[in-house]
Amino acid sequence: MAATYGSTSGRRHRARQPLTNWRSNPASPSRHIDLVLVGAVFAVSMLGAVMVYSTTRGATEPYDRSYLVRVLMFIVLGGAMMGALAMFDYRKLRDFWPFVYGGSVLLLLLVLIPGIGSRTKGTQGWFQLPGFQLQPSELAKLGMIIGFAGLASQFRGDLDNARVVMLLGICGAPMALVLLQPDLGTTLVSVAVTFALLLVAGVPGRILGGLAVAAILGTTVVLTSGLLKEYQVNRLTTYVRQDEAATTDSDEQARFNLDQSKAAIGNGGLWGQGLFEGKQTNGRFVPEQRTDFIFSAVGEQLGFVGSSMLLLALGVIVWRVWRTAQL
Repeated sequence: MAATYGSTSGRRHRARQPLTNWRSNPASPSRHIDLVLVGAVFAVSMLGAVMVYSTTRGATEPYDRSYLVRVLMFIVLGGAMMGALAMFDYRKLRDFWPFVYGGSVLLLLLVLIPGIGSRTKGTQGWFQLPGFQLQPSELAKLGMIIGFAGLASQFRGDLDNARVVMLLGICGAPMALVLLQPDLGTTLVSVAVTFALLLVAGVPGRILGGLAVAAILGTTVVLTSGLLKEYQVNRLTTYVRQDEAATTDSDEQARFNLDQSKAAIGNGGLWGQGLFEGKQTNGRFVPEQRTDFIFSAVGEQLGFVGSSMLLLALGVIVWRVWRTAQL
């Protein structure tokens, strides 16, 4: 009886220990938080908020703070979601990946329907909600990753050609729907994500090499087949034809974005013009400088040193995410 009582007492003591000393509990999520990753994400997020404010506040007082408030709100919401997900056993997503993936594909289908999705700058890719727009292609990236991981986990590392094709299909369906919007930029990002997923999943190098060759050939065919609009082709080819003269109005417009962003980065020099300074940024010469071309504002205001620190922080994020994926 004494032995039984002692054993029960010991179990009760161990059961209470995580509540009274949760930091020392090996199962506590706090013991597995990657502080380096969290710190890098926080630093990049805060710098991003400052740069958004810098590119949208206007040249004179009273400064516009609406974009800053919106970005900070999303940072807070993102941090809360990150904290909540850190308490969740991500392995349980394996049971729900068809619903997550299917839901993201459904959103991509719905946004293509006129009257449900809204068109902005020629792209049918947003849901107009009260106070903001929702871009389902961003959610589809997460759905694609979860769907890929869920299906790959069922194969348990045994990836023959047929199973690789199935994984490519998981990624190809949302990419095709995004391309129909058309959103070429997001599609290209999804292609890069797909290659990263295949690499992490352990797909043999010969298959990855073959897919890389196929991607290059496919890109060449698409660029020369007339499937893309002129401005889309110019956006892809301008970067490699920087020394050539513009031949069309669309080509000249595509070069304008590149030239203005390069001028802004060049103005920054080694140390930068200083926070909230810089004629390119303050004059708003760089199109879409608060979104796609925001790095030009970083380069002009913080210079080579500040830009390098930002790239270093982004590299740390990639490294820690890659390291986590290998665990």
